[in-house]
Amino acid sequence: MFKKIRVNLREVIKVQGNSSENLHSVDFQLINLLQEDCRLSFNKIARKLGISVGTAFNHVKKLEKKGIVKGYTVLVDSAKLGYTLTVLILIQAEGGQLSAIEQEIAKTADALAVYDITGDYDIAVIARFKDRASLNAYVKNLLAHPHIKRTVTNVALNVVKEDMRVKL
Repeated sequence: MFKKIRVNLREVIKVQGNSSENLHSVDFQLINLLQEDCRLSFNKIARKLGISVGTAFNHVKKLEKKGIVKGYTVLVDSAKLGYTLTVLILIQAEGGQLSAIEQEIAKTADALAVYDITGDYDIAVIARFKDRASLNAYVKNLLAHPHIKRTVTNVALNVVKEDMRVKL
């Protein structure tokens, strides 16, 4: 009934950053499946991968425990929900306060992603807003922070691609 997946030693891949944690090819296949549809039951996962339900369950739980699978979510069309402005905000900050500023920005509901970057700016923020007034208030709030020196805001005119899934 079920096809067994044979794991070749060459298919065992070390997780970057921690050589003691290994992933098998079935883990990569599982990640791909879950990224496409995280509502799949363990029965369906097992059927699609040709493994037992218990094996599917154990691999998913291992990926969660290692922090590789951080959670499950739904992809929404933000524009259809009224969030029509997508912006990239570049921020220059005082070095000693950089981490605290990043953590503060990360807590804001409008920030989708906060990156610590190299170059002329220290922080890049991807954010979404319903209107210009909300964007304006957000940027003015950032500039009111005593340790933020400067911001540059870029508004996306068209979304050509937006997909945070990792293709394995």
